[in-house]
Amino acid sequence: MYDKFAPLFEQALTEPGIVSQAFRRFHRFSVGNQILAAVQLRQKCLPLSPIASFSRWKALGRSVCKGQKALSLWMPITVKRRNQQAVSDDPGDSGSSEEVFTRFKLAPRWFSLEQTEGEAYAEPVESPHWDAEAALAALDITQEHFDYLDGNVEGYAVQRRIAVSQLAEHPHSTRFHEMAHVVLGHTLEGDCHDAPSTPRSVREAEAEGVAFLLCSILELPGRDESRGYIQSWLKNGQLPERSAQRIFSASQKILEAGRPVSQPTVTH
Repeated sequence: MYDKFAPLFEQALTEPGIVSQAFRRFHRFSVGNQILAAVQLRQKCLPLSPIASFSRWKALGRSVCKGQKALSLWMPITVKRRNQQAVSDDPGDSGSSEEVFTRFKLAPRWFSLEQTEGEAYAEPVESPHWDAEAALAALDITQEHFDYLDGNVEGYAVQRRIAVSQLAEHPHSTRFHEMAHVVLGHTLEGDCHDAPSTPRSVREAEAEGVAFLLCSILELPGRDESRGYIQSWLKNGQLPERSAQRIFSASQKILEAGRPVSQPTVTH
């Protein structure tokens, strides 16, 4: 079972086509859960078909077949943690406060169409669509004229500004990479000048991971180059779990920012 994000990202890297196919079928779920659902269905030798909870299938006039095991997807859980604070002069102050954060837990609640029986059901397959200008505006990112003098540099990100060279081999991938630097908070640490000779750091692997997922979802060129760039950086074929989580989260933000207003994402 893929109970962490890093192995799931590795699966996306090594199995061509799984990302775009998962998006087309499970577009109402988050990017991570799309791939997770696709992987589990393939492990069960089932086609990529609509998935829903037990109660949802029942409402649609279908029932889960006896003996079928549910698919597990990540569900967000709000967790409160009490922190001790400095002593206050206020006698009513307990000296502590609650910190609220989100964790993710695998929940076995979903079944595919082939795991059910009953009334006929067909769900439309989503066609990829993404608008760069809408995404940039929604994320408060400005794309400016490329004026970097190094001819080997294909793009850069500064604060909340990005630029893509007219000579970039895959401009869509480069733009996703630079947008990812901003969304991931990398530009708060310093300006990012990206070139083929840039050291393979965590920042670059995260940004290129986002570019890979988005180009795969939208079926844009540059996926093979992104895959090679990431794999050349990874040690022993592994990506830090925290980085994998950040890659999926940033990909989701950028994808949703540039998509037409539609049904909300079901779950993270």
